[in-house]
Amino acid sequence: MVTGDAAYIKKINRSLIIREIVKEGMISRADLSKTTNLTRATISAQVADLLEEGLIIETHLEHYTVGRKPIMLSLNGHAGYALGIDLDYGEISFTISDLLGCPISSNSVKINTTDYKDILLLLVEQIKKFKADFNESRYGIVGIVIAIHGLVSKEEIIHYVPRLKWHEMNLKSDLEKEIGIPIHLENNANLSSFAERVFLHHETDNLLCTTLYSGIGLGMMMNNNFFRGHEGYAGEIGHMIVVPGGKQCNCGNKGCWEKYASESSIFEYLSEKRQIENLTYEQIQEWLNEGDEEVLDVMEQFIFYLSIGLNNMINMYNPDVIVLDSKLLRMYPDSLKKIRENLNSSISHYRELRISSIGRKSSILGACALAIKQFLDVPMLNLPFHLKTDKDGSATI
Repeated sequence: MVTGDAAYIKKINRSLIIREIVKEGMISRADLSKTTNLTRATISAQVADLLEEGLIIETHLEHYTVGRKPIMLSLNGHAGYALGIDLDYGEISFTISDLLGCPISSNSVKINTTDYKDILLLLVEQIKKFKADFNESRYGIVGIVIAIHGLVSKEEIIHYVPRLKWHEMNLKSDLEKEIGIPIHLENNANLSSFAERVFLHHETDNLLCTTLYSGIGLGMMMNNNFFRGHEGYAGEIGHMIVVPGGKQCNCGNKGCWEKYASESSIFEYLSEKRQIENLTYEQIQEWLNEGDEEVLDVMEQFIFYLSIGLNNMINMYNPDVIVLDSKLLRMYPDSLKKIRENLNSSISHYRELRISSIGRKSSILGACALAIKQFLDVPMLNLPFHLKTDKDGSATI
């Protein structure tokens, strides 16, 4: 039995109430009492506080034909805003969302430097602009989460970003000194897994999200929490060896999974083979539409090696849901069916295998959602998926 002082119990009850309001979208006081098992007096007192704080709003339910129209409670999405940042090689992307995770504003800044001080100054400048633009709401920007394409420790220190060549950088501390808003750093694949859980897979406790773009990253949600490992570096699944003595990898080993089953490996191979410097998805799609035998063979090999790694992942983690984030898989006909046909071990168990419908936006949307979760102080969020989709089925902001 959980015991504690009155303030602690009030905090727990508040968290339960906010979580249910967000989950249901709109809910009455009576239904809140039923779903949380809290007394009506407790609900009334907590709701009064939340209304006074401007975190929730009341709405009369329209078209209610029996009895009095109930007063419905919902989260005030415009009480504050979350800023998600995707810090990638060559580009920094920014998205502002409301407290319901709906994107309000997005932009990207191209960068031609990897110098830490230059990028720090750029981040400070951009964040201050967002802070000024959204300071008229009740809570302004409630939190900032930055997606890092590399190793981030449990203390949120950047241990290593391969493409930026950053080692042991305390970006969190350096930004907070200048901004005055809580900053959080998280691995980009972890944020992708968080976005999949928060926006789409609401009934999932254990979810793996594998991103297949510039390398292979693995975000892991275990019992609705990030699985980070001993120091925070878990999830570097791209460096699992699938071909002993195979292709040389930058990590120092040979035969790493991402040398065979990442999108970058496909682009590198076809670019070299066909002497095309800036190969695009559109060009690969054209070859697929034409039935180009060589490209079809490359895609079949991609799926073959991808399946080897997935088989290992499934046996290691026994997840509910596995989400594959890859534009090439969305482009290639029957890719999911072909992968499933390769996963025929009698001891491999998982509930669902999906190709991400959020796509490349998942890490930045996950960043916004994590900032919201931390501000509302709830154990988990179930948010509606607001976004439109591109022709390939991935989300667009």
